[in-house]
Amino acid sequence: MLRLAAAFALGLSALALSSCASTGEAENQWTTVSGKIAYRERIALPPSAQIEVRLDDVSLADAPARNIARQAFGADGQQVPIAFLLRFDRSAIDPKHSYAVSARITGDDGKLMFITDTRNSVAFDGGSEVDMGTLNLVKTN
Repeated sequence: MLRLAAAFALGLSALALSSCASTGEAENQWTTVSGKIAYRERIALPPSAQIEVRLDDVSLADAPARNIARQAFGADGQQVPIAFLLRFDRSAIDPKHSYAVSARITGDDGKLMFITDTRNSVAFDGGSEVDMGTLNLVKTN
């Protein structure tokens, strides 16, 4: 009788696990943060400029930010506004933490040209897509 109950319990747990796998839950674990980067100066980017956009956990003021997602790519002749898309696993987000997007553009020589100078907070309110609009970068000296 005990063996029969154990086999029955094992069968139920296997059934529960298989139903989770078949609902596509793994596919729904992704979240995206998108937007554009731009700056006010009327300066063309060099074709070899490098762009980096990051989503970081900025909850701890006395510790380095923890990177959640990063997109780095060459400008390849594109000019601002330039679109970005950060895709990451939703399980990396803790609803109690604070998150922000930052961006930077470096020139031919690797020298910083433009950077975000304000906090661009991200609110994850249950949706799988967040549109940040346009992030404004400022010129560095």
